Amino acid sequence: MSYIERSLGSGEKLIARAHFHWWYSLKAWLALIFLGIFIIGIIIFFDMMIRKWTTELGVTSHRFVMKTGFFRLKTNEISLSNVEGVSVSQSFWGRLLNYGHLQIEGTGVGSVKVPDIADPVGFRRALESAMEAAKK
Repeated sequence: MSYIERSLGSGEKLIARAHFHWWYSLKAWLALIFLGIFIIGIIIFFDMMIRKWTTELGVTSHRFVMKTGFFRLKTNEISLSNVEGVSVSQSFWGRLLNYGHLQIEGTGVGSVKVPDIADPVGFRRALESAMEAAKK
């Protein structure tokens, strides 16, 4: 069971979950293949893959949750009522391959930068739908 599912409150439902895009994994594998003869390629590969394996991103009926880490847990949670804005950033290749970054601005918490996820526009749409539903 994931961290997000374990942290759900009473009456709270998981609405959407974001996943890293396959391009992120490809970049890690390319670093290992082309730089693997040097120690730096191995370090880059494991740094990127451990980040991917230990990161959870989701929207519940009450909040946005980003959890990172395995041994040391770090969470960024923003109540849907405190979300001020969501911006999507996609490069040319990101638009072509449907991946990108999100930046979620929150009242009193600053901003949370979400790494390369698949379908960032769809995730933003789910977040904004949850925000509208929470207002009602």
